[in-house]
Amino acid sequence: MCGIAGIVGQRGDVVDASEVHRMCEAIIHRGPDDEGIYAQGPVGLGMRRLSIIDVAGGQQPIHNEDRSIWAVFNGEIYNFPELRAELEGRGHHFYTHSDTEVIVHLYEEMGADCVRKLRGMFAIALWDDRRQYLLLVRDRLGKKPIHYALHSGRLLFGSEIKAILAVAPELATPNPEALLQYFYFGYVPDPLTAFVGIQKLQAGYLLEYVAGKVNTRRYWDVPSYGTAPAKSEEECLETLEAKLAEAVRIRLMSEVPLGALLSGGVDSSIIVALMARASGTPVKTFSIGFAEDRFNEGPHARIVAERFGTEHHEMVVDPNIEETIAYLSSMLEEPFGDSSMLPTYFVCRMARQEVTVALSGDGGDEMFAGYDRYAVAMQRRHFDGIPQWAGRLYRQKVHQNLPAGFYGKNLAWNASLNLRDRYLDSVTFLPARHRERSLFSKDFIAMADQLREPLQQFQKYYDETPGDPDEMSRLLYLDTKTYLVGDILTKVDRMSMATSLEVRVPMLDQDFVEWAAALPLEWKFRESTRKYLLKRLAERLGIPAELLHRPKQGFQLPLEQWLRGELKQKFLAILTEPRSLERGYFRPEAVRGLVDEHVRGRRNRSGVLWKMLILEWWHRNFLEGEGRRAVPSLRFTERSTANSQPTVV
Repeated sequence: MCGIAGIVGQRGDVVDASEVHRMCEAIIHRGPDDEGIYAQGPVGLGMRRLSIIDVAGGQQPIHNEDRSIWAVFNGEIYNFPELRAELEGRGHHFYTHSDTEVIVHLYEEMGADCVRKLRGMFAIALWDDRRQYLLLVRDRLGKKPIHYALHSGRLLFGSEIKAILAVAPELATPNPEALLQYFYFGYVPDPLTAFVGIQKLQAGYLLEYVAGKVNTRRYWDVPSYGTAPAKSEEECLETLEAKLAEAVRIRLMSEVPLGALLSGGVDSSIIVALMARASGTPVKTFSIGFAEDRFNEGPHARIVAERFGTEHHEMVVDPNIEETIAYLSSMLEEPFGDSSMLPTYFVCRMARQEVTVALSGDGGDEMFAGYDRYAVAMQRRHFDGIPQWAGRLYRQKVHQNLPAGFYGKNLAWNASLNLRDRYLDSVTFLPARHRERSLFSKDFIAMADQLREPLQQFQKYYDETPGDPDEMSRLLYLDTKTYLVGDILTKVDRMSMATSLEVRVPMLDQDFVEWAAALPLEWKFRESTRKYLLKRLAERLGIPAELLHRPKQGFQLPLEQWLRGELKQKFLAILTEPRSLERGYFRPEAVRGLVDEHVRGRRNRSGVLWKMLILEWWHRNFLEGEGRRAVPSLRFTERSTANSQPTVV
């Protein structure tokens, strides 16, 4: 696991190695063990290394036999031993035992199409000196990030935006379209970034740069949904167990300590159960919770740890939120409004005290219809009977004239839409061009109305879901292409890398994803039972029944209470400070109204208030901040067994 960065200029240019070094310094947290730079003529490749495979000899950049091809790589290739054997059989000579070197030789055989044979998570930069050609590749599901910018006749790229800004600070111009998307979704969807001249390479895409021109193309997509032939439940269960067990097994490859992030939910519990079966020693597991019982998953995780005999580590967090947010928002290059980034950061930081690699259960919700909102979407299909003309009339003439805070106002808007747009409305927070226009300033609305429709790409994913899918499968595909990449995997990557921890995700193994997508819907969502087949597997593996059928809890913060209690004065006052209001996004009276509604307990506005706060902290701590904030102080529990009680810190 590493952070990568680089510069490619025009033929005849000379890239200074010191520039690449500055880029690498900006992402040192991604790879604290080593730095490697190749700078020759118009190209400079750099990496920061977190040593996991071939610790002694796998330093990057890696080259081929005649040094005409060089590569830097962030991630893991799980099938590299098999690929290496094939390549050696074809006469290739290796000088390391790393997975990176396989990429170089596979490129010699197949060119850019070599990516189709790679099984793993990766962001790759490869330079072909003979062709004066750069190849950038991002893995199929978007587990590892890569950003790029064309600037002053050069292509700049990096695992994080801050690597690009280290050599081109003038690119730090906020992108209004991206910020509009942030208001809608709480994150900036690919391929946009928060900065005008910088883009993300999309999941499942590669980029080719030659003669000053950029070409991107998709090399993989989720296959058609629901195309697998009908089989018995027992046959499906056996295949599910075999494929997921293999996905776990190949992710146990490591030369450094390895563990698992355990919430006590269905997905992470299955991963721990399969790890325990495949491991010859007790699995190290890590979980956190909060003092409020409703947000504390510690007891559930403890049950799983006891059942599978893990070496369990648990922490109850009472964090310094102000200090933690100042630190994280100074590191995050984009506003990111998912409050679960905080517990994710804490559990990764705790795990890093013991291990370098951890497996997680992410991906199960998107593959097996695990979110509550899928059930809500199906329940609201009774709104389909509302005539389209009546819905348009409400949205165009009635909604805007109802007072702010009017009960049922937003539900009526939602009911007036078709199924696709009703779902999209349900996953948006502050849709400035739709139901929340009254919150925003006239100037911002005028600007937003000139931009592309924020829902356009999301609507396209729904409409173009592969195959001939049912409505639920369309929602799963939509979330796999958007929420999974832009929120879940971004959160896991940034928070784990902030602590120099590698997180591996078995349920997003490409073979497993392709198999799961093809399953008929009845094995995912049956009579309002979410994750039907996964829960049946969990029962088979011996996960206690009380954990499988409880309400979905999620990795949440007690925001509602915090923003009415001890954080009320400290945080909510920020939103109404002149400095915040003068940014011009919101109408001051509308902001004060939201804050008042929440504080008085009339409505729970914690979700939207948090996203507004994050935007302001991003402005202050990343755009306007001076240098990186100190890592927040936080004590961790001592090593504990599955039977010990958690320590409050």
